[in-house]
Amino acid sequence: MNFLVDAQLPRRLTRRLQEAGHDAVHTLDLPKANRTPDNEISELSIKERRVVITKDEEFVSRFLVVHQPYKLLLISTGNIDNRSLEAIFVPRVPKIVATFQSHDFIELTRAGIVIHI
Repeated sequence: MNFLVDAQLPRRLTRRLQEAGHDAVHTLDLPKANRTPDNEISELSIKERRVVITKDEEFVSRFLVVHQPYKLLLISTGNIDNRSLEAIFVPRVPKIVATFQSHDFIELTRAGIVIHI
């Protein structure tokens, strides 16, 4: 599966996804890096069929209105250090990937995965 990790999230998530066999890029890897506008991130996600992983609620609003980006994973763990985020995220990658086979918008909380229909 293809992923695009947004600016507010650590680049390490990209590496963890790659280690799990997925194609993953961070906004830092894009030409405009973390200054890439949200609409360009959405367009790239559609073009390359990438799941956008973000904490940015603006992506949720856009997704609900115009169904962009391609697919969306909202991280809503609140304030959390990177190590704790990885501890929540990495073990759930297989379930996240499986869930995206039939859903377009899911959320990762401290307690688990929430499917939005």
